[in-house]
Amino acid sequence: MENYRKKDTLFIGLMLFALFFGAGNLIFPPFLGIMAGDNFWPAIIGFVLTGVGLPLITVVAIAGVKDGVQEMGQRVHPVFAIVFTVMVYLAIGPFFGIPRGANVAYEMSLKPLLGQSDGPLYLWAFSFVFFALVFWVCLNPSKLVDRIGTVLTPIMLIAIALLVIVSLFKLGSGTGEIAEKFASSPVTTGFLEGYLTMDTIAALAFGIIVITAIKQKQVTDRKIITRLTLKAGLIAGLGLTLVYVSLGLLGTKMAGAGTFENGGQLLTVAAKTVFGYPGMILLGIIVTLACFTTCVGLVSATAQYFATIMPKVPYKTFTTIVTLVSFLFANLGLTQIISISVPVLVTIYPVTIVLIVLSLLHPLFGGGRSVYVGAIFLALLISIADGLKAMGIRIHELESLLGNLPLYAEGMGWLVPALIGAIVGFVADKLIFSRLERRQPAADN
Repeated sequence: MENYRKKDTLFIGLMLFALFFGAGNLIFPPFLGIMAGDNFWPAIIGFVLTGVGLPLITVVAIAGVKDGVQEMGQRVHPVFAIVFTVMVYLAIGPFFGIPRGANVAYEMSLKPLLGQSDGPLYLWAFSFVFFALVFWVCLNPSKLVDRIGTVLTPIMLIAIALLVIVSLFKLGSGTGEIAEKFASSPVTTGFLEGYLTMDTIAALAFGIIVITAIKQKQVTDRKIITRLTLKAGLIAGLGLTLVYVSLGLLGTKMAGAGTFENGGQLLTVAAKTVFGYPGMILLGIIVTLACFTTCVGLVSATAQYFATIMPKVPYKTFTTIVTLVSFLFANLGLTQIISISVPVLVTIYPVTIVLIVLSLLHPLFGGGRSVYVGAIFLALLISIADGLKAMGIRIHELESLLGNLPLYAEGMGWLVPALIGAIVGFVADKLIFSRLERRQPAADN
C-alpha cells in the first residue's frame, strides 16, 4: 500500500467512469425521460438500479475472483464459462456495443447536417471511414486514444451540463403523455430499460482493468483490492447517476419538440434548439470522438479475448473480423440495432445478475456448484422464454403457464425460480456433501 495514494482512487474511479461512458449512456436516459413523462422519477430510479447499481456490484464481484468472468462461469460448468464469456464479448463487441457506438456518432454528427438527403449510402460511407480508422488505431497502439479520452470526457460532461442547465430555462416546462409501458409500473420498466446500456455486461470486462490499475500500485491483498474497487466504483457510479438524471430531465423537456425514433435524434434536436447549429455541430464532434475511443477499446478487448482462447489465430486476424462484423451490423441503423439487441439482452441479463449475486454470496453457501447450477438453469429457462417473447415469438401455452410466476408481468419472472433453484441446489449440495463425509471414515478404514 506504500505506493497507493488516496487520489489514485479518484483517478481510477474517473477512469472507470470513462470506460462506461459511451453511446448507451447518452441515448437511453433522454428517451426514457420523454416516454415516462410525469412518471419520470420512479422510472429513472429503476433505470439507475440497472444502469449504475448492477455495474457497480459487478465490478466489486470481479474484484473478488482471481480470473474474472471466466472463473465465475467455471463455478457453474467449464462449458458454460466459455459460452457465457463468448456471448458477453460478442454482445459488448461486434454484435451490439460497437455498431451502436458508430451509429450514435452518425446520428449526432453527419445525419443532422444531411436533412432530407439522408440515406443508407451516407451511413455506409460514414461507417466505412469510422471503422477504417478504428482498425488502424487498434493495429497501431499509441497514447492517442488515452489522451483524447482524458481530455474528451471532461469536455463532454461540461457540454452536457451546459445543455441540460440551459434547456431547463429555454425549453417548455410541461411533460408529455406517459407511454403505456411506463404507466402501470414505471420502476420495473425503468429497471428493464437499464439493460440497454449493457454496462452490467461490460463491467465483467472492465472490472479486470480496474483491478489491474490497483495492482500496479503494489496492492496485493484481495480484501484491500475489493475495498478500493468499491470506492472507485462509487465515484464512477455517482458520475453516471448525475449524467442519467440530467439527460432524463432533458428528455422530459422535449415532449413538445416532435416525435423521435431514438435518444440520439432527441439529443441532437435538443442541442440545436438550445444552442443552434454551432452547438449541435460541437456536440456531434465530441460525441463522435467519444464513441470512436469507446469502439477502439471494445474492438481491442474483444480481439484480445478471442486471441487468448484461440492462441493459434493472430490478434490482427481477430481485429479484422471484429471490425468487419461491427461494420456490417452498424449499417442496420441505430433503431434496428436497439430492437435486435433487446431479446438478446433480456436473455443474458438475468443470468448475469444471478451469477454476480451468487459470486458475492459465494462464501456464505460454501461455493457449492449445485447452487450455481440450480439458480442459473431456472433463471435461464425463464429468460429464454422472455427473449422469445421480445422477438415476437409468442407461445401462448407457455406464457399462460409462466404468467403464474410472481413478477412475470413486470418482466422479472426469473427472480423467484432462480431463488428456488439456489435453495434446492444448496440443500442437494449439503445432502451430498454430508453423505460423502459419512462415507469417508469407512473408506479410510
